[in-house]
Amino acid sequence: MSTLGPLHELSIAEAGRALRSGQVTSRNLTEAALARIDALDPMFNAFVLITRERAIVEAERADASFASGVDAGPLQGVPYALKDIYATAGVRTTCHSNLLRDNVPENDCAVQEKLAAGGGVLLGKVGTFEFAIGGPSFDLPFPPARNPWNPDHFTGGSSSGSAAAVASGMLRMAMGSDTGGSIRGPAALCGVVGLKPTYGRVSRRGVFPLAYSLDHCGPLTWSVEDTALTMQVIAGYDSQDPASVDVPVPDFKAALGRNLDGVRIGYTRKFFIDNPFLTAESLKALDAAAEQMAALGAAVDEVDISSYELFDACAQVIMFAEAFAIHEADLKTRPYAYGRYGYQRLVSGAVLSAADLVQAQRLRRELTAALNDGALYTHDALLAPSGLATAAPFSDFGKDAARWGGMLTNPFNVTGSPALALPIGFGANGLPLGAQIVGRPFDEPLVLRIGAAYEAAAGVSLRRPRIVETAQPS
Repeated sequence: MSTLGPLHELSIAEAGRALRSGQVTSRNLTEAALARIDALDPMFNAFVLITRERAIVEAERADASFASGVDAGPLQGVPYALKDIYATAGVRTTCHSNLLRDNVPENDCAVQEKLAAGGGVLLGKVGTFEFAIGGPSFDLPFPPARNPWNPDHFTGGSSSGSAAAVASGMLRMAMGSDTGGSIRGPAALCGVVGLKPTYGRVSRRGVFPLAYSLDHCGPLTWSVEDTALTMQVIAGYDSQDPASVDVPVPDFKAALGRNLDGVRIGYTRKFFIDNPFLTAESLKALDAAAEQMAALGAAVDEVDISSYELFDACAQVIMFAEAFAIHEADLKTRPYAYGRYGYQRLVSGAVLSAADLVQAQRLRRELTAALNDGALYTHDALLAPSGLATAAPFSDFGKDAARWGGMLTNPFNVTGSPALALPIGFGANGLPLGAQIVGRPFDEPLVLRIGAAYEAAAGVSLRRPRIVETAQPS
């Protein structure tokens, strides 16, 4: 087992090979992960609940399955965590809010059902912004997650605990959700990989909704390959999710390792070049990523798509209208139970009219058609920024408003396109910079192929935060 090196550095694929060869047990992996959580979580506040005893039982079950010749798939015996909006039977699910502080669901969400059936080991629940919208907040039951690259900076949101847990090496995969960028933003700001699958690819049943027509579920991982392996387990049609689409589940890993010969990539430089949040170092990293993909054989050229302002307005109207509809009763009867940021953001939906929502949905169809019949018709995928700067410090967040602009993720919630966030470099402050690869509907394999080819050539993902294991106050 000593030849494996530190267990927390094993990828899911490496851990899988070691488990199947007998070099390591799931209990070894799980105990190592729990020890790392104990050492690091006081600094980063990634977890809101650790299912320690359950994890050991599940690890031993996975080991027994291996011993009896049962192989349930690539995540068997591998520890993972769930964003605390994913329902877990008998395990508290709070949405990081006082309103659900004591909520214990009776049933698992669909993703947890699949992960359990695949032999995964649940380590616990990781933090989020309140109801996946209000944060980073210090007036909630749990403190906000902190960025492992610099704990004075935030992680992005709302899959904040998922990104912090993965970036710090507490585990290799944590599930997140993405309504306006809540997987891709934290992935970019914490230097990990995050996939927002095509709308309808992964069931959202049992995941507390933010906006029904924009919500996506997907993983945050250390590598593109780890993302592909996770998708193999969690993807698939669910008749109990009205948004689920009955399409075949592909082999998400099959195209990994191939170069980019013949792939046409549209670089959306005009889409963001005039954005006031754009930093020179982010632009340099994005241009370099485009050049790297061209060097790998892709045909890369600049494309123009509809203005960001249109996409953003469309997404904001839909999200706030739907979110207000979900929370209306509690906002009226228990407003002070919400954190300040959560309340402010959710209540803004009260001023939107039915006409506003209808117009936004009409515009959504037009924008989606324009993208799919335009840039994603002439190109196989798009290269776009996830964000335009590194993570802001907590000191930038005032009492009355969360100022964390610079993310360009909303457009692809509007269109439902698959979008893979991955690190592309670092700012002068040592914090990560990120981009996203956007594909055609249900073409995650090609998106992952592009991401893996870039990842292997650029080597950015090999750099990890230097963490001194000394607990500090939350």
